[in-house]
Amino acid sequence: MKFNRTMKLGLAASSALTFIVSTPAMAQDAGAPPAASNPGDIVVTARRMEESLQDVPISITVFNQTQLDNRNIVNSADLATYTPSLSINSRFGPEKASFIIRGFVQDLQTQPSVGVYFADVVAPRSGGSTTSGGGIGVGNMFDLQNVQVLKGPQGTLFGRNTTGGAVLLVPRKPTDSLEGYAEGWIGNHDMWRAQGVINVPLADTFKVRLGVDRMKRDGYLKNQSGIGPDRLANVDYVSVRLSVLAELTPDLENYTIMNYSESDTNGITLRVLGCNTAPSASVAANAAFACRQVARQEARGDGWWDVESNEPNARLRMETMQFINTTTWQASDTLAIKNIVSYAEFRETTRMSLQGDYFLNPNGTFNKSLIRLNNTPGFNNSSQSTWTEELQFQGNAMDGALTWQAGGYFENSDPIGFTSQSTAIGLNCPDLPNLQCNASPSANFDTVLGLPVPTVGNVFTNTISRPFQKTWFRSRGLYAQATYNVTQQVALTGGFRYTWDKMTHQYNGQALAFPAANAPLYFCSNTVEIRYPDGTASPINPGLPFPVVTEAFGHSSCNVTNTAKSDKPTWMINADYKPTDDVLLYAKWTRGYRAGGAASANIYFETWEPESVDTYEVGAKTSFSGSLVNGYLNTAAFYNDFRNQQIQAALQRSLSSPLLGGSAIINAGKSRIWGIEADAGVTFFDVLKIDAGYTYLDTKLKEIDESRFVLTPEQMLVWSAVIPTAVEGGPLAFSPKHRLTLTGTVMLPFDESIGDVSFGATYVYTGSQVASTATALQFQKLPSSNLLNLNLNWNNIAGAPIDAALFMTNVTNEEFPMAVANAWNSYGYESAVVNEPRMYGVRLKYRFGS
Repeated sequence: MKFNRTMKLGLAASSALTFIVSTPAMAQDAGAPPAASNPGDIVVTARRMEESLQDVPISITVFNQTQLDNRNIVNSADLATYTPSLSINSRFGPEKASFIIRGFVQDLQTQPSVGVYFADVVAPRSGGSTTSGGGIGVGNMFDLQNVQVLKGPQGTLFGRNTTGGAVLLVPRKPTDSLEGYAEGWIGNHDMWRAQGVINVPLADTFKVRLGVDRMKRDGYLKNQSGIGPDRLANVDYVSVRLSVLAELTPDLENYTIMNYSESDTNGITLRVLGCNTAPSASVAANAAFACRQVARQEARGDGWWDVESNEPNARLRMETMQFINTTTWQASDTLAIKNIVSYAEFRETTRMSLQGDYFLNPNGTFNKSLIRLNNTPGFNNSSQSTWTEELQFQGNAMDGALTWQAGGYFENSDPIGFTSQSTAIGLNCPDLPNLQCNASPSANFDTVLGLPVPTVGNVFTNTISRPFQKTWFRSRGLYAQATYNVTQQVALTGGFRYTWDKMTHQYNGQALAFPAANAPLYFCSNTVEIRYPDGTASPINPGLPFPVVTEAFGHSSCNVTNTAKSDKPTWMINADYKPTDDVLLYAKWTRGYRAGGAASANIYFETWEPESVDTYEVGAKTSFSGSLVNGYLNTAAFYNDFRNQQIQAALQRSLSSPLLGGSAIINAGKSRIWGIEADAGVTFFDVLKIDAGYTYLDTKLKEIDESRFVLTPEQMLVWSAVIPTAVEGGPLAFSPKHRLTLTGTVMLPFDESIGDVSFGATYVYTGSQVASTATALQFQKLPSSNLLNLNLNWNNIAGAPIDAALFMTNVTNEEFPMAVANAWNSYGYESAVVNEPRMYGVRLKYRFGS
């Protein structure tokens, strides 16, 4: 189903009205609890059951809602900033970012390497051609019990595609109390945010919780082109969550969550960093245009957050609807049966200048965009539904010495009709949706910076790619895991899962060439032959049968379907030793795998195989407590043996190719990843609290299967080279060697009549890391970064249930790239996604309840 705007506004209005008419007497904090001084008080669900953090033999970082608010964590990129071992690939912007843990990266249309779960249900799928879906949806970071970041393969209990780990979002369940809060935020860039939550126990056994989160903020990217919005990277979302808890009998509980979120922004574009002043013939024309853009930026004195967008209707709209129902039956003292069913829909519309380029000829009379991504009118870039069903059994035996769980998992993700994007390549399109486009005149390709630039005579470089696509995902799994307490100090755990995966991608390829202005010539874009309506063929691989497309939107005759199947076992063997109640030592061996995939956009590179990893880990969890000082120290050391790794590669066009270039997924070979992680916290005299997290990560691509990158003579008619984003003997992408987070919080000793006042500062250091080796040397590494964030909190002001806070992120206004476009070898220049500048604001919260 799809909510219209009237329904959304009605939900928000009814929620606000409920707050006004039902606000009861003042009471204790109904929001998130403060950070626990003793980690034994922190409850996690890392093993699909509630346990103390210190009893779980997994390396975990946990944030409660207070910590999320103090750090102004709104999206995936914000969460990664504060979590050692957690990075992001934000190639298409922070709202579309994918997670990376311990060097396991998600690229393009690959499946996630880090599973994201909300209320025990995997994030909705996306069938789009750029990375999105499968992560933390916009508007989900409010009214949470906590966020848990699990590091290392979690394939036994959470399934495939958790080779790096998993991120669990646990929402706050309805409670027995009539309570809630209303909260408002304001900040720079005209930011405002309003939140409200109300919890109503309609009966002793029936409770309802409703929450709304609304946020707007102007963009921090200044668009200097004069085309489209003058600000990009803005925020504009609404999120509504309704939870219903029904205790049908003392042993039977039904828990339902309904989520809806919509984010509608201008999206982002990239900043062009440099151009190739000695280009090859295949990229010379584009390099010349890029050099003009770099010269313009320098002449204007552009700052780090100044960009040029060539998209007049820039937009990124993401809409998610999700329904989750969990039924739990305590069948006996030794057996519980849980059923989790969910249905979700995800839709996305994207319109952006993909590389951040704005190409002008010397006199400025003609402009074009190398790659301008749009949705086709009447279609979404992504439109996908996802059904999941999980039946879970949990029990214990032998007087509690043996605990076990087993279950089955079913997932169907289907397209909601065709999705389609219109990608203009090397064209000047005043009205792209209505195909009003001009090919680049040869006069534009003149001498620039002393470089002779040849005329591009192949009209098919001036095209609109307009594929119509559908993607199907199927996943089935059976699993079991058990822990046996050999003694009170020694426990052994074993788990096994078998998973069957299938991905099918249908690509009805269509392209439109513009040999004359506003007069497109239609042909199939997923072949390597061009044939004119009169029957004559281009010199590209002549002789292949080719159906001529004469109708404007007739894409059925260019149908190509690719399927990737994989089925693999995953397992975990773990030994625990607990010499005292405050010390846990563990050692384990875990097998994980990530499914293969299929896409049809890149000729000859349409499918890729699954990858697998064996992880060996040892760890220790210790805690201590006293009347004056208490705290904890958790450490882990791990070694990953990574095989058949999926790596992004840049495709460099041949001179005779009708294609411009592109990217593909290649199973490159073997890697090894090892490292250490430490999380610690200590509180002195209930006045000073220090939290620290550190990760050392050493990655190496041990072996590349060279045969994967050797082109056949037929392939060389289209591509001249396949260049991986990592090199043999070198580190993996987005894997900094050092990550450090250090937070200090001072609780000021004021009288209770004044309230609870605290001041906090967080320092985050991220070491330099490889972004891609498929670009020029000067752009291959992302530099190290130093971030400082501050927050001042005053809770229970003058004894009233009112909290106030000041926050500031990136205090020093640090500037650094987040990801590069991999455009150097394919297009002759490079651009990057830039980080978020300094943000600051104030928030005020009113709590009510009993």
